[in-house]
Amino acid sequence: MKKLLVLLTVFSFAFVAGALAQTAMPSSESVLKQAYAQATKENKKVMLIFHASWCGWCKKMEASLNDPACKKFFDDNYVITTLDVMEQPAKASLENPGSLDVLKKFKGEKSGLPFWTILDANGTLLADSQMRPAGASLDTPGESVGCPASEKEVAYFSGILKKTSNLNDDQLAVIAKRFAQNKPVPTPRTAATTPSPN
Repeated sequence: MKKLLVLLTVFSFAFVAGALAQTAMPSSESVLKQAYAQATKENKKVMLIFHASWCGWCKKMEASLNDPACKKFFDDNYVITTLDVMEQPAKASLENPGSLDVLKKFKGEKSGLPFWTILDANGTLLADSQMRPAGASLDTPGESVGCPASEKEVAYFSGILKKTSNLNDDQLAVIAKRFAQNKPVPTPRTAATTPSPN
């Protein structure tokens, strides 16, 4: 009887461990490997977005990219890939293992979220969400636009899209119009005290 009880206990632990392993987030390495393979196959660039569940601007970025007015434009030109990073301790299980290392690799750990990059199918960095002085290299720290919302941020984002895709001016105008809707409208009570969201 004891042997049967031990065997049942071992099988129970194995079943629970297997179930937990199936619900774990995929590693950053496997997420990127899949994105690069798809980008190669479909002749697209990878738009890699770092986000977290607590990040309101990340949700605005996702809603903008998935808006029916412009979703097809993004889907036709980019493999949009996300890595969850910098979660609160209670939601740490949502993070993709290794995501912070990837964020650091692209020098985005001090930029806030969302932080996005445009990569070719080999993983070479082509652009990111940091606005830099004209002519500055991608190694130069810049001001992150996060989810583009202001006129300046949307113009920067549109310029990056133009350089890294086959989007035409009419399509870029639709995208710019959608992202401009993210601009917070300050109320009279908070206008002077609300910090910039990005």
